Amino acid sequence: MAKLQKRYVCQTCGSVSSKWAGQCADCGEWNTLVEDAGAVAATPFSARHNLQSGGRAIQLAGLDADIPLPARMATGIAEFDRALGGGFVEGSATLIGGDPGIGKSTLLLQAAAKLALAGRHVAYVSGEEAADQVRLRARRLGLGNAPVQLAAATSVRDILTTFGTTSPPDLLVIDSIQTMHSDLIEGAPGTVSQVRASAGELIRFAKERGTAVVLVGHVTKDGSIAGPRVMEHMVDTVLAFEGERSHQYRILRAIKNRFGGTDEIGVFAMETMGLSEIANPSSLFLTARDEGVTGTVVFPALEGTRPVLVEVQALVVRLASGATPRRAVVGWDSGRLAMILAVLEARCGLSFSTCEVYLNIAGGYRVTDPAADLAVAAALVSALSERAVALDAIAFGEIALSGEVRPVAHAALRMKEAGKLGFGRAILPATQNADDAGLALQGFRTLAALVDHLLGR
Repeated sequence: MAKLQKRYVCQTCGSVSSKWAGQCADCGEWNTLVEDAGAVAATPFSARHNLQSGGRAIQLAGLDADIPLPARMATGIAEFDRALGGGFVEGSATLIGGDPGIGKSTLLLQAAAKLALAGRHVAYVSGEEAADQVRLRARRLGLGNAPVQLAAATSVRDILTTFGTTSPPDLLVIDSIQTMHSDLIEGAPGTVSQVRASAGELIRFAKERGTAVVLVGHVTKDGSIAGPRVMEHMVDTVLAFEGERSHQYRILRAIKNRFGGTDEIGVFAMETMGLSEIANPSSLFLTARDEGVTGTVVFPALEGTRPVLVEVQALVVRLASGATPRRAVVGWDSGRLAMILAVLEARCGLSFSTCEVYLNIAGGYRVTDPAADLAVAAALVSALSERAVALDAIAFGEIALSGEVRPVAHAALRMKEAGKLGFGRAILPATQNADDAGLALQGFRTLAALVDHLLGR
């Protein structure tokens, strides 16, 4: 019989250690190593050298094989389907994470109800709420008549036995994976070993029975999904539900998708009757202005295949000599702001050393696109010189440390979206290929040339 070997698993990052320690060597967290008694000592190679015994031949297929592709189930919520790549895929496993109270359960209940009303067999299993609580929420959302099967359970064996003896559902929602418990191994629900084992059994059920399984995941204080990192590799799709509880708007972002593109987003608004779709998210992140305001520039961000116009806001405050200036950033990378400020000082002759700098992306949006460099630089120069950028102008382009303005991808798509919303000109790299843009183009090869233009030199 194989010998059980003690090991210790970090409850934060999932790393394994052969002995207990107060601090995890990988993530640096304290008192997170917990004993996992389910490990089996490795078998010497001499005892397993006969690799051909006990196995079975697997069936291989070519890339050009005439095999039908898995079917999709559109939820009827266009923004949700966009993030999924067109809807749920039969036999797929989807993991959705987000802060408590952000609306994960509400969104999934709305999607489950729409699928059930369309004739699909849908089951919703909650490990955190009683079935009556879920039913009350459905009535509050106006979905009380949807034929969704509800259950409150935390045992994975009970769940799989229930759906394994009957016709498997088309969609199975597990809310949440951290409350599930597998009796195959020891440990309390929520531990790394339990989350990994429970997710593994549910994913295997999805692949074998063709059920689309959705796992709701808790998040840690830094926003990552709680539990072992390997769980994100096990599932087919990882969605992050972002937003502030105090704000109305929510963004569903695809982080991983084996059946569609990544970085696609769906935008929702939290209202009395649940989450409603926002078909034109650009209108959310733009401030209605009748006249120019210094320090504001519109940037056409790109999320997957969707352009979204956001407003970059900068404020520069001059300080008395000797005071330590502050740098505050919301919605953008603070390290990239430091780089842009350094290029403006070294290549353009502007001084921010005695100024406090505040940068904000309006509407709670977060930008990671490097094409925002030029818009940020223009906003900073506008705030420093107190000269407003034209109201009908957008700006995009990447800035090199040499001060060169470099072209970016999908310029035509960005400008097409800007043209729809009434913008008439674009500040962009001079080498950018932007044929048939429909906007008046102002190209700049260097950041210094843009600074001279904004300052009227």
